[in-house]
Amino acid sequence: MDTLSYWADTCPRETSYHNNPLPETVDVAVVGGGYTGLSAALHLAKAGASVAVLERAILGWGASSRNGGMLLPGLKHGVGHLIQRYGYEAARRMFAWSLESVDLVRRLIADEGIDCDYQDVGYYYAAWKPGHLVAIEADHRLMAERFDYPTTLIPAERSREEVGTVRYHGGLVDACGGGLHPAKLVAGLARAAERAGASLHEGAEVQSLRQINAGFEVVTARGTLHAREVIIGTNGYTGSLIPWLRRRIIPLGSYIIVTEPLDPALANQLIPHRRMIFDSKNVLYYFRILPDRRMLFGGRVSFTPTTSEVSGARLRAGMVALFPELTNVKVEYSWGGYLGLAFDLMPHAGRQDGVWYAVAYAGHGVGMATWLGARVAMHLSGQGAGLPFSEIPFPSAFFYGGWPWFMPLAGAWFRLLDWVG
Repeated sequence: MDTLSYWADTCPRETSYHNNPLPETVDVAVVGGGYTGLSAALHLAKAGASVAVLERAILGWGASSRNGGMLLPGLKHGVGHLIQRYGYEAARRMFAWSLESVDLVRRLIADEGIDCDYQDVGYYYAAWKPGHLVAIEADHRLMAERFDYPTTLIPAERSREEVGTVRYHGGLVDACGGGLHPAKLVAGLARAAERAGASLHEGAEVQSLRQINAGFEVVTARGTLHAREVIIGTNGYTGSLIPWLRRRIIPLGSYIIVTEPLDPALANQLIPHRRMIFDSKNVLYYFRILPDRRMLFGGRVSFTPTTSEVSGARLRAGMVALFPELTNVKVEYSWGGYLGLAFDLMPHAGRQDGVWYAVAYAGHGVGMATWLGARVAMHLSGQGAGLPFSEIPFPSAFFYGGWPWFMPLAGAWFRLLDWVG
């Protein structure tokens, strides 16, 4: 996991925030310097609040600069599941929020001049088994008939028009969303937040929070400050600072490799339209062609901590099984990190013991974390109508304290489901 990622290698740090002096008092202290925290800070500062972002390592150190760079609409659950669980009106509202998240990132890229190699190409959701296409088709019809949202169903015989492998059995094309450079997005959001007046602090791990008077005493590795409000945006890297929150977030490892640049003809053969691609397996693969024609290939290849060498070898085997043409192509980068899941696989935001939070994006964090951080900021600033996802219960389990001991068992079960179809 410590191997240098492609994103870090192609986005050298221009600014260090380790020496910024910590303010004595702020309106809002934001814990976590990823998409959630930086977006919250940007929108709070633009609303006139004084705000400090407190990051234990460097900005974007967690999933925000380790992910596959896919800006996607939708949630982990399909629309059929959302309607069944929450009812039509709530499901329609949640799906609309996911579209807003994509729009917000696009708008921030344009308005703040963030050069993050954005490709507005949409995505392809590939059916791993023939039966999976039946479920994908049902969601395709629901989105068209109930949500007035157009997608394109691709039958099995046309699947190679989207991805150059015989392994998939059709799928769904959605023109919304695309790909970007996640570390460049982090850097751009940081610059925008600082321009707006937020103070950014690296190496400032929050060691304790104590409610005093009408606010909080925030003790960090670099000193103490006082804040009227606190926002937690640590997601899959949530530690013991807020035990209530830690018991509700499952850190799940996700791993990525990136190849050497491909021949242009081969790149065009593998992903003709350069879409973001992910498949319908429980232990899924996700992949894309980067602007410099490298293949980025990711997946859940381990449910226990592992090394980048082990995860890289497993991912390479999976990549070559899909694309035998890549057998002799060199893998130049391998890394991993943690995303955050809730037990219900839904995003969550709210307030507990006086502290605000936005977490649990389940692989949709590029858009949803940025948007939900902004919505928490708007809520605190008196803007907007309510806080999204705060109305649904945030489940935990009596046997869970923050260490996902059950994930190897769950992983074995998911792999069995993928095998039997």
